[in-house]
Amino acid sequence: QVQLVESGGGLVQAGGSLRLSCAASGRTFSDYAVGWFRQTPGKEREFVAAITSTGGITSYADSVKGRFTISTDNAKNTRYLQMNSLKPEDTAVYLCAASWTRTMIPRQRPGLYDYWGQGTQVTVSS
Repeated sequence: QVQLVESGGGLVQAGGSLRLSCAASGRTFSDYAVGWFRQTPGKEREFVAAITSTGGITSYADSVKGRFTISTDNAKNTRYLQMNSLKPEDTAVYLCAASWTRTMIPRQRPGLYDYWGQGTQVTVSS
């Protein structure tokens, strides 16, 4: 079992930046693939970014490519999502997810993840 806690969300103006953190407890995080997703009311959970446990291979949704960066700090048992050049359409609850796997293919589907955090709200004003 691993417990995930997101932090770093908030209110920011368009063009601004935020860094989200996904801190893990309970197990060593280095063997877990991690994904970031976002959700808005009435819409399905949307893939944002993912990173593999093996090789640190990353994948991004087209809508965030070039603006968002997912990264790892195994010493802190934490994954990050650096979000730059934010747009109002990035407004959502952002959730991190994890699964114990050594696949080298980043996981983009929510159903492939076993553990989820509670989410952190990101609001981008125009």
